[in-house]
Amino acid sequence: MSKNLSELSGRGGIVDNLFEKMGNAAEKSGTVSQEELDRLAKEFLVGKANTYGTVTAYDFMKPENKGKKAYICNGSACLCAGTQDKVMDSLSEHYKREEIGHMTCLGRCHENSAFHIGGVNYSGDASQKMSEIVSTQGALQPKDAYNVGSNKELLTEAFTDVDAYYSIIHDVLKRSPEEVLGEIKDSNIRGRGGAGFPMGVKWDFCRKAESDTKFIICNADEGDPGAYSDRYLLEERPHSVLFGMMVGGFCMGAQWGILYIRAEYPESVDIVNAAIQELRDRNLLGDNILGTGFNFDFKVIKAQGAYICGEETALINSIEGQRPEVRTRPPFPAIQGLFNKPTIVNNVETLAAVHWILDNGGSAYAALGTDKSTGTKLVCLDSFFNKPGMYEVEMGTSLRTVIDDFGGGFKEPVKAMHIGGPLGGMVPVSKIDDLAIDFESFSTNGFLLGHASVVCIPEKIEIIKYLEHLMEFAAYESCGKCFPCRLGTTRGQEMFAKAINDENYKIDRDLLNDLLDTLQEGSLCAHGGGIPLPVKNALHYFEDELSQYLA
Repeated sequence: MSKNLSELSGRGGIVDNLFEKMGNAAEKSGTVSQEELDRLAKEFLVGKANTYGTVTAYDFMKPENKGKKAYICNGSACLCAGTQDKVMDSLSEHYKREEIGHMTCLGRCHENSAFHIGGVNYSGDASQKMSEIVSTQGALQPKDAYNVGSNKELLTEAFTDVDAYYSIIHDVLKRSPEEVLGEIKDSNIRGRGGAGFPMGVKWDFCRKAESDTKFIICNADEGDPGAYSDRYLLEERPHSVLFGMMVGGFCMGAQWGILYIRAEYPESVDIVNAAIQELRDRNLLGDNILGTGFNFDFKVIKAQGAYICGEETALINSIEGQRPEVRTRPPFPAIQGLFNKPTIVNNVETLAAVHWILDNGGSAYAALGTDKSTGTKLVCLDSFFNKPGMYEVEMGTSLRTVIDDFGGGFKEPVKAMHIGGPLGGMVPVSKIDDLAIDFESFSTNGFLLGHASVVCIPEKIEIIKYLEHLMEFAAYESCGKCFPCRLGTTRGQEMFAKAINDENYKIDRDLLNDLLDTLQEGSLCAHGGGIPLPVKNALHYFEDELSQYLA
């Protein structure tokens, strides 16, 4: 990461944004012309190699994306559901193979058969209407439906209207930032994006940093296959996210709230922009909000297809128009982040809880859940459940309750659940009764709660093929900054692929363990460091099934 590039990218602030201009330039053809890259390099005083290097790192700007007219989801949930071959056949009737790209993931894991045409996502039985969809190019926009339930409504409680919802902002802005931050600390809410770091502590780090300019960023690049809780909040409860960002900005002295929303969620981008306009129409954004001296505004940045941008420093690099590579820490973003300014990056679900906390009190939130995992958690269930959908449960709720009472049990025999995204644990069904939805329960049992997305692995799918898919995903999405991840994920994929395709080849167990340990201990971030967990879980719980491939 170059401090100079960060400074040059930030000369025009967040409004005049290099990454956004690159994305806009790629919309027509699928990539950015060399002439436009040279022009942007000159405008932002960076090298031509920098602008070229950036666009080649993103699925929807790289030269290989040129001419793509349709995209098919290749995420784990759709893979396990076995729906995508039929979708590909249907797409191939209307497009050449080179005109079809891939997306991971579209957040349609509750019904699968997901694809994207003309800026619109489709799933379920939409592929049966392919001729109409292709001919109208986005005019046909069917809304998907999924179950939403709860045993404690905080994030899913009914939304009234904008004026009623923001009525408490008047009182919040009359209090001191320290007092408001105290409520967040009292709640003991921990980050819902995977790491589980206390949000109040994180905000306090940034509040104490000295700078005239600070940023709060909403990480809405929900890329974990199986997860669509962020999508729910962005599309059904956008004001809960915006409110949380405004309060965060007030507490830490940030003037800008930036929502980095994944390109795979085009509807989310439009809905959030409309919600921001509702605030603008009510004079709740801009300078001297409600006469309090608080200045704050929003900027939506549309991502361009890079799973690694779920990592906060890669996301910051992306907004700056750089390659989405992970930064070494320290310095941490709270001290030196976007454009070298103090920056906080929070997950969508974490921010969405702020309204309830301030409306009811931090102690009331802390009374929910367990001692170390307070509040509620959104859990996403895929199409292998009888009642697929998103459910809000109080932390500490048993996994059995989620599966049977909310999900209605499995539609067909399932042998494992991959919970928490690609970097989460592979939980055999035999462990269901040992787990509860909280950070400590999963950690104690050798798993990771993460985003709490659930992708079921049915009996009909071989574990080794799922592991090969995981390593292929990890290798493709690696930013390449560190050797252990860049090389290790590729070597892992090669091992599993060769074992599947060559009956005379057996994976050396010691070599595999060494590879997994190197990834876990030597990788710069949780991408390479986290991918060994589900593999190790599989080796432990499915040793009998995998033994034929191991030496």
